[in-house]
Amino acid sequence: MTLKKLKFVPLAGLSLLAIQAGMLPSALAADCPSVTVSDNKGMQGNYPQQFSLAEFEKLASCTLTFQENPDIGSMNGRIRGNPDLPALADRLPAEPLVVAPYDAIGTYGGTFDALSNATESGTSDFMAVRHVNLVRYSDDLETIVPNVAKGWEWNSDFTQLTFFLRKGHKWSDGAPFGAQDVEFWYENLAVDSNVREKPKDYVLVAGEQMTVDVIDEQTVRFNLPSPKPGLLSHFANHYAQGFQPKHFLGQFHPAVNPDADKLAADLGFENGYAVIAAYYGSSDWMDTPTPMLTNADKVAKMPADTTPTLESHILIAESTEGRHLVANPYFHMVDTAGNQLPYISEQDELFVSESEVRLLKLVNGEVDFKQQALNLDYAPLLLENQEKGNYTVEMKPEVAMPTLAFNVTSEDLEKRKVFSDLRFRQAMSVAINREEINEVIFFGLGTPQQYLAFSPTPSFIDPKWEKYYAEFDAAKANALLDEVGMVDTDGDGTRELPNGEKLVLNLQVATQAASIKMVELVGQHWKNVGIDNTVKEVTTDEFRSAASGNKLDVTIYTKGQPLAVILGISELFIPPYDNYFNQVSAMLWGEYLDSDGASGVKPPEFVYEMIDDIASFQSATAGSPESIKYGKKLIQSTAEQLLFIGTVKSVSPIYHSNNLKNFPEYKTASYAYYRSYPYRGPQWFFSE
Repeated sequence: MTLKKLKFVPLAGLSLLAIQAGMLPSALAADCPSVTVSDNKGMQGNYPQQFSLAEFEKLASCTLTFQENPDIGSMNGRIRGNPDLPALADRLPAEPLVVAPYDAIGTYGGTFDALSNATESGTSDFMAVRHVNLVRYSDDLETIVPNVAKGWEWNSDFTQLTFFLRKGHKWSDGAPFGAQDVEFWYENLAVDSNVREKPKDYVLVAGEQMTVDVIDEQTVRFNLPSPKPGLLSHFANHYAQGFQPKHFLGQFHPAVNPDADKLAADLGFENGYAVIAAYYGSSDWMDTPTPMLTNADKVAKMPADTTPTLESHILIAESTEGRHLVANPYFHMVDTAGNQLPYISEQDELFVSESEVRLLKLVNGEVDFKQQALNLDYAPLLLENQEKGNYTVEMKPEVAMPTLAFNVTSEDLEKRKVFSDLRFRQAMSVAINREEINEVIFFGLGTPQQYLAFSPTPSFIDPKWEKYYAEFDAAKANALLDEVGMVDTDGDGTRELPNGEKLVLNLQVATQAASIKMVELVGQHWKNVGIDNTVKEVTTDEFRSAASGNKLDVTIYTKGQPLAVILGISELFIPPYDNYFNQVSAMLWGEYLDSDGASGVKPPEFVYEMIDDIASFQSATAGSPESIKYGKKLIQSTAEQLLFIGTVKSVSPIYHSNNLKNFPEYKTASYAYYRSYPYRGPQWFFSE
């Protein structure tokens, strides 16, 4: 859809003459100042770039009046299952979040064109544009600010976290949102083994479940079995939303509705949990395919096409080619002129699996924003065509970097023996010429470095670990491989396994995860010390399936998290060292831990020590001597064990159309703070 086809409606700032002429309701003549980040009118609230309603009205000495997108009624009519819209005053919370746009009060209208690899692949940068959670990080990436919750409170020892919600807040179908939706998400989805076989790391505290208390309709409390100050940080930077609609999903949950299974059977499902799986999936990934795609034969009888949301936009159409969304008519944010957000009316997401086709669409200016899966080797062509394509490319530092991990629980016992030998991992690390990778692949813009899990490097890290077995040394690599017993027994120039069997490493790479050119260069470095290998590009889904199925010799992905994330999520230190969507390894160690030793492979002792250390680290207050003590231990263990081998930390492109306004300069091009979530997509708008 081109901009020529779009209708734009100006908002605040119209002349009195225009109002009298009937162009827009007189309510737009609000006397509150149109505060923006670039011109804050001398107003500074308790949190950066936003205000509570009472705070804003007090600072501005005014009463804010509210306006809506004039097309919101027709968009609501396209949300199957939604009733006719009540007045805006009945759709906004009693205390909407007042947002200061970056540069200007925006205009309503337009379709935001996004580009992803496939359903559940390369979608997080688009998801983050509409994302909400209880709280978020401001764009300084340091300050946690209210979002869905208007506030929060810790007890003295960080074992109780209480959230205060907004009175009158509603789901996208108009049903009330409140504390019971938070409790339902946790008790009936996140830790219910009928919905999710194993609880995710981030809903646990040192491996133990929390409990959730509904204090009243707008107050909900998390009770932690031990201190975890980073729980708040988790809600600020993660895709997993701390709420789900009990009124909708609960009708199919047998623990909530005694008639759930009968209701499900009437829709053609085996039981209520099957309906929940159709709507919510077995994970909390926001873009789990909806019944429109997975149950096309049943969806017409189901109560809605997709689960009600609190996000800025809601899905109304889905196919194997892409998705389409419209503005949420009950969204809880307004700008400082009283206009309900989002400004952009619709969003369109196109799935393109071929990297060359995606690149062509970007060069042609057919996309409004792209961050994920833009490898640095795309940058020269993108930069060259900026003016022609009417877009801008900014190069921003990555938090994560490409890493490689040998499968220490390989099904091939001879490979497992070698991959589990620390000398082998040391050899393969020093065999990599990171300086060459930096110059050839990253144009000299990166920093060769060992993987330490923490990224960027906290101040308490000894710099020596950044270079630990990260200096190129082919002689040392060859000597270590000789010690392992890997020699060239048949004279073909490549080393065999100690038992004489042929070794050819299978290096599969998804372009969403790393540059294939970089992997090819690493493959050549390893061939130079006698380790044969093949490099193959695969889809992200193929890579994830093979990695989680313990089928790969080496997993390759970007990896590393900032301190703020690690305070709340311990995945990087517990087998299999991440989740399905990212880089996993040592799958059978993870299986052993999950099954209490009933299956899988027992991990070595250092694994258990790291599990204890991350629990102690997260229980301590950030920056305290106790926190620093365990942080240092974690970094030393991560470096010394070389389960993951770092390469080069560099920069990545961020692409956005020049027609997209209120688009700020990002601090990082990374997943760590959930991509665009700190940069407030609901206040982006299009110029005419």
